[in-house]
Amino acid sequence: MFWSTQLAMNKENNQIAQASLIDYLKTWPLFLLPQHFLSSLIHRFMRIKNTGFKNFQINQFIRLFNVNMNEAKKQDSSDFVDFNHFFTRELKSTARIDNTAKDELCCPVDGAISELGDIKNDQLFQAKGHYFNLSDLLAGNKELTDTFKNGKFATIYLSPRDYHRIHMPIDGELIKMLHVPGDLFGVNKASVKTIPRLFARNERVISLFDTPAGSMALIQVGAIFVSSIETVWQGVVTPPRRKQVQNWQYNNASKLSKAQEMGRFNMGSTVVLLFTENSISWAQDLRAEKPVQMGQLLGKLNE
Repeated sequence: MFWSTQLAMNKENNQIAQASLIDYLKTWPLFLLPQHFLSSLIHRFMRIKNTGFKNFQINQFIRLFNVNMNEAKKQDSSDFVDFNHFFTRELKSTARIDNTAKDELCCPVDGAISELGDIKNDQLFQAKGHYFNLSDLLAGNKELTDTFKNGKFATIYLSPRDYHRIHMPIDGELIKMLHVPGDLFGVNKASVKTIPRLFARNERVISLFDTPAGSMALIQVGAIFVSSIETVWQGVVTPPRRKQVQNWQYNNASKLSKAQEMGRFNMGSTVVLLFTENSISWAQDLRAEKPVQMGQLLGKLNE
């Protein structure tokens, strides 16, 4: 059933899947798992405060993923209330520095570039053989879709070992936020190559800002074990998980400075950035799968 569904979707979109059999074997169980139930279990699991248990969790995770604790503000497992506080750990003030100029964008997260480029014919490039629709990504919101038509996009994947706080790539005035319910497929390389419309079907939080480059959307995409998404102005947005799209308007605008923290993932996932047509240019050395760090040059504002 899974194979026929995948082939049908690829044919329907005139796509030729550029993924290996191993990639499909890694991702097909995600269609069978109770994604939201597992995410709710992880949410509880990460907040167990038993000292021996949470210290064991943290120490095992550090060894398994080779986490660099030298740059963390707190470095001992006993310093964290629970695993979630470790996972969203704060770094030393010297660990990430924004060295970009006033007319440049700084990278908002640690991770790796999944894809970046132009939005062409309202389509964003996901991976070889896969595109997804701008309107689908933006929950069918016509105003937002028209705003970013023919614009620029960048997709950045955060692995489990990465720093999981999200920062502003540019000064911004918060205009609105949307929570879009959806699936919780994984967002790793295998999933990106095999699951059509991945970022447009997963749960996500869309934050719209007015910036010196014009409108910018910063989208936090959920995944199979992302137990919570939050922002600094709203706190925890999910859970609870809702069945309908939720909208928040911010008339008393909240202004955030470039490199200021704007939110975080409680477990790893993906950030999608959207800019308007002709507003910015991505840094020339960026390409798919290139590692990036918060604060490094991501792009430049066009005159």
